[in-house]
Amino acid sequence: MSYSSRLRARERELGRPVRVALVGAGQMGRGFAAQLLRMPGITLSAVVDVDIDRAREAIEQSGVSVTSAASTAEQVAVVEAGGSVAVAGTDSLTELPVDVVVEATGVPDVGARVALQAMLAGKHVATLNVESDVTVGRLLAAVSDATGSLYSVCRGDEPVEAKILVDYARDLSFEVVCAGKGKNNPLDVTANPDTLKGQAAAKQMNPKMLCSFVDGSKAMIEMASLANTTGLGVSTRGMHGPASTVPTLHETFALTSDGGVLEKPGVVDYCTGPVAPGVFVIVRTDDPYVNHEMTYLQMGDGPYFTLYRPFHLASIEAPLTVCELVLDERPSLTAEHWTAEVGAVAKRDLASGERIDGVGGFMVRGMIDDSDTFRAERSVPLGVLAGATLRRPVEAGKLLTYDDVDLDETSTIVALRRLQDTMTPDDDVLALVASTVGAA
Repeated sequence: MSYSSRLRARERELGRPVRVALVGAGQMGRGFAAQLLRMPGITLSAVVDVDIDRAREAIEQSGVSVTSAASTAEQVAVVEAGGSVAVAGTDSLTELPVDVVVEATGVPDVGARVALQAMLAGKHVATLNVESDVTVGRLLAAVSDATGSLYSVCRGDEPVEAKILVDYARDLSFEVVCAGKGKNNPLDVTANPDTLKGQAAAKQMNPKMLCSFVDGSKAMIEMASLANTTGLGVSTRGMHGPASTVPTLHETFALTSDGGVLEKPGVVDYCTGPVAPGVFVIVRTDDPYVNHEMTYLQMGDGPYFTLYRPFHLASIEAPLTVCELVLDERPSLTAEHWTAEVGAVAKRDLASGERIDGVGGFMVRGMIDDSDTFRAERSVPLGVLAGATLRRPVEAGKLLTYDDVDLDETSTIVALRRLQDTMTPDDDVLALVASTVGAA
């Protein structure tokens, strides 16, 4: 049965639709809300945003009425009665009788805090905040296992859609040589929110979000997420990012010994050119007859072949993860491995005493690296740097380390990352979380 059929059946069985709370009503959140409110058997019970008017608009854009409710008790009563509320803060979020909390702020610290609080309150979490996941996703997955509340990165973004192709290839016993994405924007590692202000306005985007795309941070983050869910490695620090086309992907991402750019198989990478907005997996087979069949099926001459999905629908597809969590009781993507990290490179010369402005800002950009190398060099994750203070000058182009910065120790994501770095499989993760951030 389709998800739409199953949602209708579930609503008939329970006498109510699946209830969703959305945190963050920016571009991604509003797109998610617009699509979810078109689906049967599911409703947007609450939208949380620091701008209460924006939260209200995300609900009302599809003709759904917002019921005024100031106190937590009033908000709970509205949701239980089948209504929808707009909320200005997350204080009441854990009390709302919803099935799934969707996090769409794009702010790593907020994403980590909301996911943790929601799971501890017995709610499933679907996140569009990949920035948070590549920083503390392994810990959040452990909390999910301990609580029984599911946690997942959302469908629609490149990591999940590429993962689906990887799973497909592995199910057919192909060797996965490379998995990746086409980059949507020309790469400009010096981009900042001011230089992109005009483009952002034309696209109706937050300039910092657009900057994270253009300066390469988003590609690094997304491919690290793909690596950590599939166990694939990193091709090289920063990845190769060559130009390619769909017909030549299997040539571009072949091994160097076969004329491609890759030094080793089993990695993630990205390309520029007319491959975006698609995702791809390059597979290889040494079986002569499988090679013959793939050639007969017009997949190329082998031994490398391309599996390609020509689109990803971002927040429009994200509601599918809510369906998977509620109906299939499984996540779309979690960090089952930890093979990749995303560090930070200085965009300009940084001075001692400056405070770092985070992802998509003026000061640093993301850089993917092998997790073992990252740890050995004491590189600091991009996701914990917002609000950090420089201890010493850092030259443009240099990768920041823990020795360069004093982190904001009041930040939830900093506390969780420190916990993730020290926890073992035998640890009681809920006790550690409670003692570390006082969240339990």
